[in-house]
Amino acid sequence: MSLPAPSITIATRGSALAMAQTRIVLDLCQRAFPDWSFAIKVIKTTGDKLQAVDLTNPNQELPKGLFTKEIEEALLSGAADIAVHSLKDLPTELPAGLVLAAVLPREDVRDVLIYRAPDPSSPLRGFAPHLRLMDLPVAATLGTGSPRREVQLKASRPDLRVVPIRGNVGTRLHKLATQPNLDAIVLALAGLRRLGLRMDASGNLNIPAGPVGDRDEPLPEHLMATPLPFETMLPCVGQGAIAIEARVRDDLTTALCARLNHRETMQCISAERAFLRAMGGGCQSPVAALASMESGQLRLRAVSFEGSQPRRGEDRRSVQEADALGKLVAAQLKAQP
Repeated sequence: MSLPAPSITIATRGSALAMAQTRIVLDLCQRAFPDWSFAIKVIKTTGDKLQAVDLTNPNQELPKGLFTKEIEEALLSGAADIAVHSLKDLPTELPAGLVLAAVLPREDVRDVLIYRAPDPSSPLRGFAPHLRLMDLPVAATLGTGSPRREVQLKASRPDLRVVPIRGNVGTRLHKLATQPNLDAIVLALAGLRRLGLRMDASGNLNIPAGPVGDRDEPLPEHLMATPLPFETMLPCVGQGAIAIEARVRDDLTTALCARLNHRETMQCISAERAFLRAMGGGCQSPVAALASMESGQLRLRAVSFEGSQPRRGEDRRSVQEADALGKLVAAQLKAQP
């Protein structure tokens, strides 16, 4: 008698981006194991419930695992078998019994400046294509929900007014399109792409048909986007990577995740997460890091704004020394005044 085909429950948040990422994982799972059955379980996290909280406020006391705690509880209880996360939301220290089992090939890690195109029929201020941060008017207002982005924006343009903005991608784009007190917002390019938004050569942000996110109406038109260079904006640790979390010593999910894991991405994000762990920070810390594979070695660049002055560091190591590389660059930053 043959055994029944395995059944795997995939836990995720319910945002449009989380669901888009989970569908990517689901498709890969079904291709790798066509005889298995897979189901998605949506879980609301603490971070989803705290939409009014200003995450850029350094004095704000936030619980650990803001976007992961309830999902991890489902894994540990057996209510789910694997979990899909934006890796940037996954704490560097996981609960006992859980492991970062796989990561998918990384998307473009850059942040993008999004702004309104000039529109003679609108009273809202618009800007010409390919707008750079330095081109914004004095005291222009930018929206972000990230302390990392805020400090890097202010480092390049101290005159800018940076205000908190919450909500998923669709909500933030609607705020930009309709609120005169916002000149631009900063979002991750990876998230835009996974939701089907694309930049063309003219800088236009091409919007997919239909609603995106928690709004019923289509996304606004006449928006433009410019990628920010790494010299201006280093990404969040793990940005652009989709993570799969699972229970340790679970033979079924171990076999599944081994088929899905992208080795180069895992090596890069391991160096970044080792850096963040050594710095003692989390996903809301004002630090940034980017690891890349160059000439067969790992290169790690990082910056911290936790002191009175920005501290920057960089080094290279073999791909087998990802953890050591992260610790080394963290030590460089900590040694600076």
